[in-house]
Order: sequence, then structure tokens, then C-alpha cells
Amino acid sequence: MSHHSTIADPHTDITDLYVFPNPRNPSRSVLIMNIHPFARIATTMFSSEASYEFKIDTDGDAEAEIAFHIVFSRASDKKQTAMVYHLVGEAARSTGATGEAIIHDAPVSNEAEVLTTSEGDYQFYAGIRSDPWFADVDGFLNEFQFTGKDTFASANVLGIVLEVPNIAFGPNTHIGIWAWTAALVEGAWGQVDQAGRSLTPVLFTRTEEERHHFLETPPSQQRERFSSTFALVLHTVGGYTAAEAARLASELLPDILPYDYARPAGYPNGRTLDDDMLDNMLAIYTNNRVTSDLVDPHPDLLSSFPYLGAPHPL
Repeated sequence: MSHHSTIADPHTDITDLYVFPNPRNPSRSVLIMNIHPFARIATTMFSSEASYEFKIDTDGDAEAEIAFHIVFSRASDKKQTAMVYHLVGEAARSTGATGEAIIHDAPVSNEAEVLTTSEGDYQFYAGIRSDPWFADVDGFLNEFQFTGKDTFASANVLGIVLEVPNIAFGPNTHIGIWAWTAALVEGAWGQVDQAGRSLTPVLFTRTEEERHHFLETPPSQQRERFSSTFALVLHTVGGYTAAEAARLASELLPDILPYDYARPAGYPNGRTLDDDMLDNMLAIYTNNRVTSDLVDPHPDLLSSFPYLGAPHPL
């Protein structure tokens, strides 16, 4: 949801989803899910009662045919480990610790250290890192009166980084990806948060109740349930004609990030860490009346795994 979530528990609050090819080896792709906005170094851990999931639609039906699930152990003496599971077919629509384990007992980094785990064709990292999201939130909330002040210049998140071979996505190079968190409630898994394109529910739902409803709606049902809501916002705020608003709403839904690993990276083909998503979404939301918040990407991004910059010493 890109930092504007109303999710009560920050441990399951998805801030951003990124998907891009390995810049040195385009036969591999990088999936990044960031959670827990404004995380504090050495005091923030992943929830052992949550499942952090990458869902992948390979045939355009807005249902998962492939998934990667990450679950974490209970923290002990500020230490945790992670398991990563690979699921295919109907199993990809389940949740939690199920499927084929592809990463076992990977250590979690809870300070500036970078502990990575490689098994077979997969590489994994989880830990606290610098938040790559860049935006002038004060200007956003002040009727788009932007000053270029980056709200997240010194912010941290908990990052989950998984690098996979493209063949793990199947033969169709054009896929759709979304991030998903679920949590145990009275022993049963319940969906908590999801994210595809950045800022979609923030901009195109009108109330907190609508936003929660959107986050609880599977992508396969979003177009039917929310097309009219999105179109109304685009018509009344953006000034689009009714026909234009309906077309754009259909393009924005379902909230799944498109990715073709055979094409160059960069939104709307996946999302790199320096893609300016606020500018992109503002242009759509305002019908090009506002196109920039005057904030640039962060300079601390890494050129190699795990790609996210070192955490700020908060």
C-alpha cells in the first residue's frame, strides 16, 4: 500500500512490492516485499504468526498458479530464521507453510549486517534495510503543494528479497505478481494486506472502510466489486469523461503488477527500486495536472543482492 496503510499491525503492513530482472543476469528475477513502515533497527522482527507471500498469475485469470511463501520462526535473543516455500497449481492459492521448501532456516539480519542464504537456484535475504520509497507526503496531504521534502529519506523497513530463476515462473514470460500477507487468528489463516501497483487503494478508494474492503478482496474479484468506485474517483477528481474513467478503472484493476521478464525492466513492466511510482500514479489520478512531487530516488540503493540500502541507525 506504500506507507499509507490503515493495517493495525505493522508486522503485516506491506509498504511496497518490487519486481525486476537481476541487472547482471537477466535469466533471473528479483522479488522484493517491504513491510513495517518506519521500522527501528535491532528492535523490529518479523511475525512468527504471519505468512509473507508472493502470488503469481501466469495465465491472466487473476488467480495464483505459482507462489512463494515465507514464514519466520519465533524470535529468540533477537534472532530469527526463515523458511521459503514454492507452490504451484491449486496449492498456490493456499497460504502458510505449505508446498516445497526451497530455503531452509535462513538467518534474518536485524542490524546492518547482510546475511544471505543460497540454496539451489534461489537466493534469499530478510532483515531491516533503508526504505527505498521516496515521496513528499506532507505535500501529498496538502493538496499537492509539493516542496520536494522526502518523508522517507531516513526511514527503514523490513525487507524480504527473493531472487529466482525465470524458469520458476513457467514458459509464459508475461505474468502478474502481487504481495500478500496473512496472519493466524484463533489458529486459522486470515488475509491481512495485499499490494500490486503502488498506491492503488490509497488513491482510488474514498473511505477507510472501502480501503479495508479492497484489501480483503482477492484480485480475481476486484474488477467486479470496485470498477464503479475507481471510475467515480477518476471522473470526479481527474476530470475524465465517464467512458475514459471506466476504461482506466478497468486497466487499474485488478491490482496486480504486470511483469514480462523478456522485456526491459521499469514500471509498468514490473517495478525497479528507483521507479517514481508517486509521479506515475499522480499523473493518472489528476489527469496530468500534477506530474511530480519533486523528490528523487534514494542514493543508497545497492547494485547487487539484496539491492536495498543499509538501514539508518535509528
